[in-house]
Amino acid sequence: MSIQKHRAAIDKLDAQIVKLLNRRTKHVIGIGKAKLAGSKSTYQPDREQALLRRIRKLNDGPISDASLGHIYREVMSSSIALQKTFKIAFLGPEATYTHQAAVLRFGTSLGYSPQKTIAEVFAEVEKNRAEYGVVPVENTTEGVVTHTLDMFVDSPLKIVAQIIMPIEHCLIGKGALKDIKKLYSHPQAYAQCRNWVRETMPRVEFIGSSSTTAAAALAAKSKTAAAISSSLAAEKYKLNIIEAGVQDHSGNATRFLVLGGECAAPSANDRTSLMFTVNDKVGALHNALQPFRTHRLNMTKIESRPSKRKAWEYIFFVDVDGHFEDTKVAKAIAKLSETCSFVKILGSYPNSE
Repeated sequence: MSIQKHRAAIDKLDAQIVKLLNRRTKHVIGIGKAKLAGSKSTYQPDREQALLRRIRKLNDGPISDASLGHIYREVMSSSIALQKTFKIAFLGPEATYTHQAAVLRFGTSLGYSPQKTIAEVFAEVEKNRAEYGVVPVENTTEGVVTHTLDMFVDSPLKIVAQIIMPIEHCLIGKGALKDIKKLYSHPQAYAQCRNWVRETMPRVEFIGSSSTTAAAALAAKSKTAAAISSSLAAEKYKLNIIEAGVQDHSGNATRFLVLGGECAAPSANDRTSLMFTVNDKVGALHNALQPFRTHRLNMTKIESRPSKRKAWEYIFFVDVDGHFEDTKVAKAIAKLSETCSFVKILGSYPNSE
C-alpha cells in the first residue's frame, strides 16, 4: 500500500474515532448527571482501574498497554471535566514531581492548584476548595515522608488512590559541569543523589530549597549554579540538562497519595491503610499484628511516628492487601480494635498496576 493510501485510511479512521469519542462522551455526561443526582463522586478509582484492565485485555497491539493507558487517561480526564468543575490541590509549585504525579493520574483537562506545604494541601480538600489533593508519602531510596503521615492523625480525609511514579533526577543549569560552584535542590531529592554528587562534584556547595522547581529557578540566575530537578523544570526555566539520571538507584520511585472525602469502592485488587496505637505493655505490638497473620493478610508496610500527645507514645501506620469491606480484612480490623486503644482506617484504594 502506498503512503497516500495509508494516509487516506488514517483520515477515515480518525473521523470514526472522533465520532465514537463524542458518542462515548454523551454517555459519560449522562452518567455524570445521574451521579450528581445521587450525590455520588464523579471520580471513582475502582471504576477507573476496571476500565484500564478491560482496555488492556482488548489490546492486540501493536500499540503498547502503557501508551493505550495514557490515551485513555486523557479521555477520562476530559470526561470528568465535562461532568463537573474539578480542582486538584498538590504540593507545588508547578513542575514538581508531585505536580507531574497529579497530572499522570488526573490528566491535563482538570484544574490544578499548587500549595506551599503538605498541610495546605490537606486544608484545601478539607475546606472543599479542592475536590482532591496529591501529596508524596514515601520514596524507595529515602523512605517515608513524615509530614504526610503526621497529617492523618487529626485529618478526616481518606486515601482514595495511590500513584507510584519512577523518579529521574537531572542536573540542570546554564553552564558546564566543571563551572558549577553551587548546587540547589530539595533535601529529599539531594539525598536520592548524594553518592553521585559526592563522586562527581565533591567540592560543590549544596544549598537546600523548598522544592526541586524552586531549585531550578535559583539555578537559572547564575552560570555557576545548578539544580537537581526534573526535565520538566529544566524546560520551564529554559535550562540545559547537564546530566540525566543522576539518582543513586535506577529503580528510584516515589509513592503519592490522592486525598479525598471518602474511600473508594472495592476494585478486586486493593490496599488498606490503617493507623493505631497500642497499650504500653509487653507484647502489645505483637498482639496487635496477630490478626493479620491469623487471617492471612499480606502486610506491605509498617511505620511508627511519635504521637506528639504523650511522651514515648507512638502511632503505627500499616498497609495491608485487601479492602476494608472484604470479610478477612474486616475481621482483622475488628480484632485489632479489641487490642488497641485507638484504630483509624485511613482508606482503601486500588493497588497501582
